[in-house]
Amino acid sequence: MLSVLINHYRSPVALKLCLRSIRETLAETPHEVIVSDSAAERETGRMLRSDFPEVHYLEFARNVGFAKLVNAGLRAAGGDPLLILNADTVLIENTAKTLAQFLQAHPDVGMVGPRLEYQNGSHQPSAFRFYTPAVIAARRTFFGRTPWGRRVLERFMLRDILSEPIAAMAALPVDWLMGSAFMVRRKAAEEVGELDERFFLYFEDVDWCRRFWERGYKVMWFPSARVVHVHAQASRKRGALFDIMLNPLTRIHVTSAVKYFRKHGLATPHYGV
Repeated sequence: MLSVLINHYRSPVALKLCLRSIRETLAETPHEVIVSDSAAERETGRMLRSDFPEVHYLEFARNVGFAKLVNAGLRAAGGDPLLILNADTVLIENTAKTLAQFLQAHPDVGMVGPRLEYQNGSHQPSAFRFYTPAVIAARRTFFGRTPWGRRVLERFMLRDILSEPIAAMAALPVDWLMGSAFMVRRKAAEEVGELDERFFLYFEDVDWCRRFWERGYKVMWFPSARVVHVHAQASRKRGALFDIMLNPLTRIHVTSAVKYFRKHGLATPHYGV
């Protein structure tokens, strides 16, 4: 049985679209759906009870962060493999089946992620090389607008190895996958352990993927499998200290980066391409 774990924060319209896509694409697949809801609102509970009574609903009164939501779903899940989704994603066609078959055929792989698309069908970066201090500087300061910063970001986002059409690319090992959508093998998740809840937002997925690699499990990106991510970039780079000081999401990102480097050090291994 497949377990689908959905992480939700105050976006019931998006959640409804996500659940409909799961119902439609997994109609012939034994599965369970678990929704972990941060800062839960009554509207969401009413919608789930009326429209999706089969869903196992885990409510949190306050905003507990991404890692805690995923961990709650992992503890409640009874299936294998585990498909972890943000509520603002939509499954396409046979994506879940394709990812599950890939895991079954490759026992050395612990995690596999699909290609993410924006609503217009364009590519959304979701597979990366590990962060370095240079990447943080390029993403969050004016250095990202310099030739040096652009080169750093191109490499970080794997643009040096992408080919068109991206959907035709073979699966490839990557350092880490964005937490919006990926599938994990239960045995691997149990060996690696839960997500580190010291990361409230950002870097919890980077840290988890790094720990998968350290335990001997590959992290793979499978571009021919597709998920639509209704993603709004709330944390935009203004290229100044002003942004770091005043943009709350930017501050959280930088704070999480500091926690990550304190935990793992500045040495940056490359397990993927």
